[in-house]
Amino acid sequence: MDLRIFTEPQQGASYDTLLSVAKATEELGFDAFFRSDHYLHMGGDGLPGPTDAWITLAGLARETRRIRLGTLMTAGTFRLPGVLAIQVAQVDQMSGGRVEIGLGAGWYEAEHTAYGIPFPKEKLARLEEQLDIVTGLWATKAGETFDFHGKFYDLTDSPALPKPAQAKIPVLVGGLGTTRTPRIAARYADEFNIPFASVEDTASQFGRVRAAAEEAGRGADDLVYSAVLVAAVGRDEAEIARRAAAIGREVDELRANGLAGSPAEVVDKIGRYAEAGASRIYFQILDLDDLDHLELISSEVQSQLA
Repeated sequence: MDLRIFTEPQQGASYDTLLSVAKATEELGFDAFFRSDHYLHMGGDGLPGPTDAWITLAGLARETRRIRLGTLMTAGTFRLPGVLAIQVAQVDQMSGGRVEIGLGAGWYEAEHTAYGIPFPKEKLARLEEQLDIVTGLWATKAGETFDFHGKFYDLTDSPALPKPAQAKIPVLVGGLGTTRTPRIAARYADEFNIPFASVEDTASQFGRVRAAAEEAGRGADDLVYSAVLVAAVGRDEAEIARRAAAIGREVDELRANGLAGSPAEVVDKIGRYAEAGASRIYFQILDLDDLDHLELISSEVQSQLA
């Protein structure tokens, strides 16, 4: 079971804070550091303000050596796909080939309004074209050109440069949609991620994606299946309650819907997600100043799953 750290910097985090978390992620033996791609907070004041996902990862690419770096999920509404392909390929080069990209349709209308970003109605259809373009640009051989003529985007004679350091940057697709989302994942994804869902709903959605992969002519096991869940782990009830309060949540609700409780409880919960088909778990860490939380997860949870 791979354990990864997932952050939500729009809630209030500077680059220096994210750097501290990323370095702790690496030092404590976790597999990867991921972050959201949002420009507006969801509750609270969001101070000191948003940081850009790919600028952040470019900095971290030069400050870390081992961990994978990526997004859950880059908003397809924020960037033109050709520009995004250049950005991600460059960060992959800067990291020595450690980048992954989760690409989603975008959903938070308020942040688009706040920063003057268009918020189209046909987001999933755009996402499919974006995935086609980004992966197509990377796959085009050096010296050849890439063309794409779709409903939303038109590329002609693109040199499809620069190339990533990796032969193939892993692409993550995720979500709870029961029909179109599995089909998109089956066509484009190396990893399918389901966010904040119960064990039962996770198993059902993984089943849909596996079936869609087989219908598309892929092996169901060609994809990695992962889940992201909010974390509040403590050595005792007081520590669990303190961590829940720090992120504005109730302990009982977190125990039901996240990875909350003692290390033993969390290991047991992860085991249930493994039975549902997950081989990778993202711990959503919301209090980014609490590095002791990461140390506890590493020493008392990760050690039992190694």
